[in-house]
Amino acid sequence: VPDPAAAPRWEPQPLSYQELQSERTEVSVSRLLEEAALGRPGKEDSGCGQLVWVGEPVVLGRADSIAGKYGVWMKDPEPVPPFTRDNTWRVDTVGTEVRQLFQYEEAEQLARGYPAKVHILPRPLESTGAVIYRGGLFFQPRRSRSVARYDLRGETITAEREIPGAGYHGQYPYSWGGYTDIDLAVDETGLWVIYSTEKARGAIVLSKLDPETLEIRRTWETNIRKRGVANSFLICGTLYTVSSYSAPNATINFAYDTASGTSRALSIPFENRFRYLSMLDYNPAERQLFAWDSFNMVTYPVRLSRA
Repeated sequence: VPDPAAAPRWEPQPLSYQELQSERTEVSVSRLLEEAALGRPGKEDSGCGQLVWVGEPVVLGRADSIAGKYGVWMKDPEPVPPFTRDNTWRVDTVGTEVRQLFQYEEAEQLARGYPAKVHILPRPLESTGAVIYRGGLFFQPRRSRSVARYDLRGETITAEREIPGAGYHGQYPYSWGGYTDIDLAVDETGLWVIYSTEKARGAIVLSKLDPETLEIRRTWETNIRKRGVANSFLICGTLYTVSSYSAPNATINFAYDTASGTSRALSIPFENRFRYLSMLDYNPAERQLFAWDSFNMVTYPVRLSRA
């Protein structure tokens, strides 16, 4: 893992650089309030929609060693027995041989720092792109363009597949570096992988994966430059990107809708409280963003408009 001090600084790219073919979308405050009113207070809204608001970060826990400068923490939105939605997982990703997956009974135990179990992965993991979904840890094995599924019950790798042409180990990372070339994500529609290729010239490529076999079901090529954004996540089949990993007042700056195949520019406020965002994922069961911000494991509430 590169020295954080040597990580390239994020420089905002002009809109034209992103080669967006679609019109800029200004989200007015009145429209935000109007759309917020569509949500039904006190009742979980299971419908999909577009992201219109991200709240302030809430700190859940803090890593206590240098290995936790950056990492990934997760819950399974669709767990299989004996696991539940309360089980929480964490990987500290500083180091060359990252193999430890910490398992906690619940988020409170994660906050206290004492795991219920430590899994030793058969292959070392690369960077902060891993996710937990349907009883498996999906991750990129170190120095490969592959994605692997580690079964949490059987404690073995049950599937592994190469992502054709995907850049890896520093070819097309997010702006903070960290070998974040291949990033896995889960939303209401399933399992995704976010990456880039030489053919795409560094633009973000999205593929929908079969969670059992890791076969690619479908691929979309966006016009959003991967190195030009700090991180990304999916909600309801739409990819959202973050402008900066270190600016305290960053924004959710682009959205790519896989249903229509179009991009649009956004300006939804997003706070990097600890100034080093190394992981950002959406949890569709909790309707929250999970993030790792300079040793801190945080959540962000989100609000969606009704589709």
